[in-house]
Formats: sequence, C-alpha cells, structure tokens
Amino acid sequence: MLKQLGIFAILAICLFSSVTTETTPIETTPEGMVLIPAGHFQMGREDEGALHDTQPVHTVHLDAFFMDEHEVTNLEYKEFILENPRWQKSHIDKRFHSGYYLEHWSGNNYPPGKANHPVTYVNWYAAMAYAEWAGKRLPTEAEWEYAARGGLAGKKYPSGNTISNRQANYQSHVGDTTVVGQYAANGYGLYDMAGNVWEWCLDAYDAEFYAQSRDSRNPVSGAPTIQWILDNFTSIPTNSRRVFRGGCWKYGVSFLRVAYRNMDRPTGEYETLGFRCVRDVTP
Repeated sequence: MLKQLGIFAILAICLFSSVTTETTPIETTPEGMVLIPAGHFQMGREDEGALHDTQPVHTVHLDAFFMDEHEVTNLEYKEFILENPRWQKSHIDKRFHSGYYLEHWSGNNYPPGKANHPVTYVNWYAAMAYAEWAGKRLPTEAEWEYAARGGLAGKKYPSGNTISNRQANYQSHVGDTTVVGQYAANGYGLYDMAGNVWEWCLDAYDAEFYAQSRDSRNPVSGAPTIQWILDNFTSIPTNSRRVFRGGCWKYGVSFLRVAYRNMDRPTGEYETLGFRCVRDVTP
C-alpha cells in the first residue's frame, strides 16, 4: 500500500502523523536508510530495576527522519578516511582520540574478513566527522530510542519483552562483532538495534535530562539546538560525556533494553563501540 502511495505521500504521512504507528512503514533509500515516521512515544523506563537516569517515563514528539538500516561498517569507514586523511589512524589530532583509535586496523586497512562488520574503536568526534562527510548526523537519544522500539510501545527490547541469542549478538556468545544485518530487523526495518556494538548518539549525557524534556519536540541534551552541536562538535570539551545506546556483543542482556543509557568521554574508543547515522527529512 505504501509503495503505491509514492514517496511524496509517504513523506507527508510521516511528517504530519501525531501518533506512533504500530505497523511497519518500511521505505528504504538507495543508500540503505530507512524512513522513520513522525510521531510520539513514551521514552524511558520506570519498572522494577529501572535506573534513575531513565526516569520519569515521558512523552516525546519527533519529526520524521531517515536512519541507517545497519551500523556503519569497516568498509564504509575506510572510504571516509581515504577521502579525509586528517581522520586516518596516523593523522588524527591528539585532541580527538584516547590512543586506541582504530586499534584493530593496520594503517588504513581494517582487519581481514571484517569489511561488513561494524567499525569499532571509533570515538564520538570521528563518528561526528564521518556523519558530516556522509551528509548525515548522529541520532539524538530520543530518535535512537524511538527507532529502536520499532513501533512497539512499552516493550523492553526491539523484539518485544523477550530476547535471545537467536535475535541479537550479546553476552559473548559469538565472542566478537558479527556481520551487520545477520539478525532479524525490528519493526522499522533496522538491524542490530540491540547488541553487536554500542552506538554513539548526538547528546551530552545528563542524568536529569528526562525530567527536563517532558512533552517536548525533538529534544537534545547539552546544547540549545541540534544544529549547534553539528556546527561546533570539534569544540566540545574532551571532559564532557556523550551518550551511547543499544548494548553490545560482549555484555549481558540487561544492557540491551531500549531505555538503557550509557556514556563516556567523546574520546572514548572501545572494541564494543560503533555508530550509525540519521538524516533529517525535508519536505
């Protein structure tokens, strides 16, 4: 039905919808981005065991956006650094890394056999630079959680209230990253929104942010606007903290909850940490 409507009608539906859809409005762009419809959802978690920084559960309104259907891969990241030498392992400014940037790479070459695995050991600054080069940006926390839920309201994981090793890469049952898209997609057609690698978000971490962003539209933490962060990301202090979400191949199931928040300095580089991008929808 959606394909019969045409892309302009789809955009209109997504831009002006006032509720979160429970269906699967999958429309993929040629470069592998999925259209996430406009709407509102309940962000956060208040059940037993919920951490303070995931409370209160609150309503957030979001405009439509496109999101990468999978995490940025080694092959994709190599294309970026070849065109942008300042972000290569041997050239990156000391301000923008902690000493482990692209740790597994040999010069400009990713590990053999891992072209389609998610890139790791990439810090927030480098992820921001990649996104800018690609004509995209990192998702806000709200965009990430909304997309991860895939249209499911109030569920623990992208798959519902249960998850297993057949549905995601976590708790070292594989022992490493896996090829992106190996597990089933969520309701919005997005892969690995739980497990494989943590994913950087745009926002600064603020434990009280959920109490401040109730009933808000397109919220972002740490700056007056999304555009301000995009324009000034290289000036973000290295002692600030940035958010990442989604769990990873190494840690347990509790970290896979769509509401779970993690953070580190923007120079943080780990074997469990990567990213994916979004792009705004323009009428």
